[in-house]
Amino acid sequence: MRLVLALALSLPGLAFAAGSGDDNTSPPSTTKTTQSCKGAQVWDEKTKKCVNPQDSRLDSDTLYGAVRELAYAERYRDAQAVLAAMPDQGDDRVLTYWGFTHRKMGDTDLANRYYRQAIAKNPGNILARSYMGQGFVEAGDLDAAIAQWRAIKAAGGEGSWAEASLREAIRSGTTYSY
Repeated sequence: MRLVLALALSLPGLAFAAGSGDDNTSPPSTTKTTQSCKGAQVWDEKTKKCVNPQDSRLDSDTLYGAVRELAYAERYRDAQAVLAAMPDQGDDRVLTYWGFTHRKMGDTDLANRYYRQAIAKNPGNILARSYMGQGFVEAGDLDAAIAQWRAIKAAGGEGSWAEASLREAIRSGTTYSY
């Protein structure tokens, strides 16, 4: 069974599908948030300056973009400070990135609790499944990672970045930071 799965994982089609329906198909663009702002501050395009994430002028999408950028820059505590400022803490994107940052900071149990909450909130959240599966790969639990990969495929995510990155992580042991 594992041999068949290994062959399936190594088939062509591994390229990450841009436009696959999730917004994490490539690393986030570097902006002044990571170039100029200190700590958890976020660049505000309207005022052209760094502001605190609680600033009411910043919308959720701007804050979410800052979280991704800070996390990619391995500024996990700063990303978490921005996450804490997000108005809807029950949003599955917010829960997913709480999980991601905790996993990257070494707290896999807490990360998995956040991923499970995100999936319970939105069963179609294939990104949470991919990140959770990558955590299982890092922990050496390939059976759990494969279960998440299958769940992504069952949810219609085959060919998406979430599916392809988890498939590659299972195949190679290399995980992703965005």
